Amino acid sequence: MTRLVSWMQTSERRLFAWMNRGVLRRRADALFRAVTCLGAAPATVLPALGFALFAPPPLSAAGKAALIALAASHLPVAVLKRLCRRRRPYLVWPDALACRNPLRDPSFPSGHTAAAFSVAVPFALAVPPAVVALLPIALAVGISRIVLGLHYPSDVLVGALLGTVAGIAAFGLIG
Repeated sequence: MTRLVSWMQTSERRLFAWMNRGVLRRRADALFRAVTCLGAAPATVLPALGFALFAPPPLSAAGKAALIALAASHLPVAVLKRLCRRRRPYLVWPDALACRNPLRDPSFPSGHTAAAFSVAVPFALAVPPAVVALLPIALAVGISRIVLGLHYPSDVLVGALLGTVAGIAAFGLIG
């Protein structure tokens, strides 16, 4: 078991370094700074609220499900951050590059990624052709969190899982 954990930590460090200091960072730093904002509260809550209040079905149902999923995913994110208290990679690894004004709260799991998937999944379920645009955007938010030095790959993976599960469950309630 110790060897497995060690291998996972080493692999995660390599993947983080490749994404944070590698070709993705050098080629698209400004793009990732913009994409990461798509997982922030204004970019997730306001559109979901707008669709919930003003769009016709099935978009209104997707908006309501997205609002429920955002709330439902935020709770485990907040609890896990308090329980795990994992330091952000740029605070642990001196060679990590970080964006301007980086967050200092715990990194595990990624709240931005959870929020992006919490919104993307209900809309993708309501309008299946939208999956082609929405899931790559949600994935890009998660990738941006690693590239910008704010999260480990496992933070993003767990955030994506929390958001996806909350999105599916909320859509099942509303849709």
